[in-house]
Amino acid sequence: MQETVAEINATIETASARLLQITESESEARPEPGKWSKKEVLGHLIDSASNNHQRFVRAQIQGELVFPGYEQDSWTAVQCYQQAPWERLVQLWQSYNLHLSHLMACVPGEKLKNRCVINDGDPVSLEFLMTDYVRHLKHHLDQILA
Repeated sequence: MQETVAEINATIETASARLLQITESESEARPEPGKWSKKEVLGHLIDSASNNHQRFVRAQIQGELVFPGYEQDSWTAVQCYQQAPWERLVQLWQSYNLHLSHLMACVPGEKLKNRCVINDGDPVSLEFLMTDYVRHLKHHLDQILA
């Protein structure tokens, strides 16, 4: 888990500075009709942090977690990320992920094996959820920063 924590910390540090260089108008532009803007992609990452925060905590407390998925398009639309100030979104994303990094670093080794089922997916370990979260985070940051 130490490697995953180091990876998310490096990602947060590098990406935060680069995200703040994006202008408000650049953050609102859609790459093509029907596609998310940079704001909406970052909003999706905030939602992912929120959903995974619950998973990371509950999986440690309950021992086994069965958790619903989430409707990413609906979450993004309902929260009106397109109308939110870019800098505020970046700050929220950064703060939330710094907290998740702290949480990941605090997980006792034996809890990393706790079983988690998301929606109707196959069971995975808490450790897999955490490493997959960082992979997902980096994938979408690459979209925003490309």
